[in-house]
Amino acid sequence: MNQIFSITADTLDQLPAAAQAMARAMQGHSVFALQGEMGAGKTTFVNALMNHLGVTKDATGSPSFAIVNQYTLPSGDPVYHFDLYRLQTPEEVYETGFLDYTDSGHLCLIEWPDRAGSLMPDDALTITITVDPITDARTITLCRP
Repeated sequence: MNQIFSITADTLDQLPAAAQAMARAMQGHSVFALQGEMGAGKTTFVNALMNHLGVTKDATGSPSFAIVNQYTLPSGDPVYHFDLYRLQTPEEVYETGFLDYTDSGHLCLIEWPDRAGSLMPDDALTITITVDPITDARTITLCRP
């Protein structure tokens, strides 16, 4: 993978600033695979990103049980936020209409993308969030395949 951008947030309170900086690096791409351990801050990062992009704060949240949440940007364009954690196979992912979303050209943010297997678009960029075990700082890295 080729790194495009990286930023560190020393605290969770700094994630909005990190999301704002990351949004500039994400322009021109639509499908993003979010990698990180449970509790790394993937959903928190997506919420901060949506807030930066103008989605009302009450409209965002974890799609853990719904599998996919749809948000609306001020432009009226949809954003699709997936949490595939509860799905076990690419077949289950396929049944959600996953390919319709990822082929739409609209912004798709996908947590636990490994569950999608070969359904993940080859050109999806990866956002990896790692947590420093000592300082609890988050490093958010954007890479192309």
